[in-house]
Amino acid sequence: MEKYNIDNYNDFRPWGMDLNSFCMLMHLSQFAGVLFPGAGFALPIIMWATNKDKNDLIDQHGKNILNWMISAMIYAFGGLILTFVVIGIPLLIALGICSFIFTIMGAIKANEGTVYQYPLTLNIIN
Repeated sequence: MEKYNIDNYNDFRPWGMDLNSFCMLMHLSQFAGVLFPGAGFALPIIMWATNKDKNDLIDQHGKNILNWMISAMIYAFGGLILTFVVIGIPLLIALGICSFIFTIMGAIKANEGTVYQYPLTLNIIN
């Protein structure tokens, strides 16, 4: 976890928000899929893609979120395959719990100005 000095970023306000609040919302936007199917995947990507070139902190948070979403999809696919031998059901439940907890932890750390590395994440996007 890397701590960024927020004083260096005070002049940049993505989407009119405080930088830490924007990064926190970027993590929490993964829950948008509960209300609108597909939004939990699309919204964090849109938030990251529109601001990644303007701020290093947003770029790092976005990469971590995207890496976790890709990793979770890979794990979910493996869990779905393993449901045929019953072990996949507890794995999918554990994945759901981990996704919820990791997202909340990422949002809390982002609000503190810290980049949170999601555990169990495959580092696909550097």
